[in-house]
Amino acid sequence: MRERPQTIRPATGKLAVLLPGLGAVATTFIAGVLLARKGLAKPIGSLTQMGTIRLGKRTEDRFPLVRDAVPLASLDDLVFGAWDIFPDNALEVARHAEVLESRHVDAVAEELAHIKPMAGAFYPEYVRRLHGTHVKAARSKADMVEQVREDIRGFIERQGAERAVAIWCGSTEVYIAPGDVHQSIAAFEAGLAADDPSISSSQIYAWACLKERVPFANGAPNLCVDFPAAWQLAREMGVPIAGKDFKTGQTLMKTILAPGLKARSLGLQGWFSTNILGNRDGEVLDDPNSFKTKEVSKLGVLEQILQPPRYPDLYGNIYHKVRIEYYPPRGDAKEGWDNLDIFGWLGYPMQIKVNFLCRDSILAAPIVLDLALLLDLASRASMRGTQEWLSFYFKSPMTAPELYPEHDLFIQSMKLKNTLRWMIGEELITHLGNEYYD
Repeated sequence: MRERPQTIRPATGKLAVLLPGLGAVATTFIAGVLLARKGLAKPIGSLTQMGTIRLGKRTEDRFPLVRDAVPLASLDDLVFGAWDIFPDNALEVARHAEVLESRHVDAVAEELAHIKPMAGAFYPEYVRRLHGTHVKAARSKADMVEQVREDIRGFIERQGAERAVAIWCGSTEVYIAPGDVHQSIAAFEAGLAADDPSISSSQIYAWACLKERVPFANGAPNLCVDFPAAWQLAREMGVPIAGKDFKTGQTLMKTILAPGLKARSLGLQGWFSTNILGNRDGEVLDDPNSFKTKEVSKLGVLEQILQPPRYPDLYGNIYHKVRIEYYPPRGDAKEGWDNLDIFGWLGYPMQIKVNFLCRDSILAAPIVLDLALLLDLASRASMRGTQEWLSFYFKSPMTAPELYPEHDLFIQSMKLKNTLRWMIGEELITHLGNEYYD
């Protein structure tokens, strides 16, 4: 059992936020932070910036903002670095992505133009729909790790940063199952030297970051830091890790709706989900091998929330289907349709229809910010290895090997806030409440 941190090192100096993948999500995140610290826009969707946390009893009326309750890095102290397989700077990417209106991009155009990606560590067999032109050459995957490590050290030195965190914002890779190479540090290091095909580009970034003691979060469904060798290295190096796959649109809705059905003991016969999106992520997911990686991430949510073996009369025969369609006219404006066939008292059927017209990068950007700040906090509190309390942000949360993940958004929220209370020595909140009554 982990002991409560006795001290949390202060958030002094600059924090480098390193982003493998300078695409729509990364540039929307960077532009949003730049706008927020100029007072030109609000970081809506960020729990650390906009959310409050209750401390103590309800009668004490202590509800500070999260950023005031725990010692987070200031937005003013963030500096941004990235890798990408295309050479466009952040301004060019933001304009091409067309997520943000020109009034927002123009207001921070000069700063965005100065953010130029480092050459990407890229093996095209893992993302078959992309053909990078701004990529590193390496003698082996072990050499590629060393080049990424040099990039990290060089960026931190150039920026005068005190510390760094990394958030994977790159594309979804083809499906890879954990193999022998992923079972130990020694096996993984040997695999790097031998160019093992089970070691993907995202794993190379993650390994380099862990070696440099840089906390790492995986925003895609790739096999990246969710295997024994990465867990061992993270603990050995004293580095917090988290993942995987940002919980943004359709899956966010599932983790809100499914707990409600279960709480009221309403049955579910089927849940059909389909998406259309036209950004780079949609193009990549048009490849069946990349879609399989995403499908596995999405399909596990209902199984874990509803627990069919424990509730066979309500959820023992669910038909769950997920589809993603690449539709270029939509760009980043993703649309998700969900049909739920539910049943209630005496088995009478009912339906729920959800049409979520969301903006993928607008939902993902605040997640990137929160993860950067909270992983940095965990690092300064000397927390290491898997940070399950950050499950709130992911479709496929990482846990200890013997545990099933919690997908219920409300359980995840309580876990996150109680961890923050625990870190700063405040009383954990159970919501029992019987102390207020005779």
